Amino acid sequence: MTVAAHTTAEDLTEDQEIASKLNWLRAAVLGANDGIVSTAGIVVGVAGAAVSTTALFASGVAGVVAGAISMAAGEYVSVSTQRDTERAIVNAEKIRLSQKPEHELRALSEVIESRGVTPSLSREVAFQLTQKDAVRAQSIWRFGIDPDAYTNPWHAAFASMLSFVSGALIPFVAILTTPAAVAVPITVAAVTIALAITGSISARLGGAPQLRATLRNIVGGLLAMGVTYSIGLLVGHFA
Repeated sequence: MTVAAHTTAEDLTEDQEIASKLNWLRAAVLGANDGIVSTAGIVVGVAGAAVSTTALFASGVAGVVAGAISMAAGEYVSVSTQRDTERAIVNAEKIRLSQKPEHELRALSEVIESRGVTPSLSREVAFQLTQKDAVRAQSIWRFGIDPDAYTNPWHAAFASMLSFVSGALIPFVAILTTPAAVAVPITVAAVTIALAITGSISARLGGAPQLRATLRNIVGGLLAMGVTYSIGLLVGHFA
């Protein structure tokens, strides 16, 4: 019984850790994708207005910095809210355990049983987990929350910012390091390749068809660049 309880708890925790890492990786890929598309839209649009290299550089830097800060701030707020909610759930569970321990033990046993464990074994597993750490056992099994591993909003913010910047540098560097006559086509090509990579990785992580997701990602990026370039041409014509 002891081995079964220990193994079952370990398996659940390991599954949650894998899921958490995949979510972080997926968020990093999406952040890089946002950096690619938004920055490409800015620099291609400004290039369409036929402005000076200095103006193009300034607009690119402004876009990268603003986008990175926006991503970091958004992720910080989102994760902070999630962490506060998780803490509230865990604190509420502590109160319930102090007031109705038997009821909570039965609830945990039912959750374990619903995963295919026999009733007698589920009760034994629930009892042993509760004896070791009742709050952690209830939080992990019933709510999917590990009270010993809350997500750090600062880590999430910096990770989001870095992933955005890593993607944003692709169109930014491409358009500034190539001759003006071919800067836009070269940037479009570089962005297309980058979007194909991020689209493929994102689809693989999510278990979706890679070709469809990759094409959708590329089309979205090309559409964004096409719209901003057209606007840039229009503004440059009347400026």
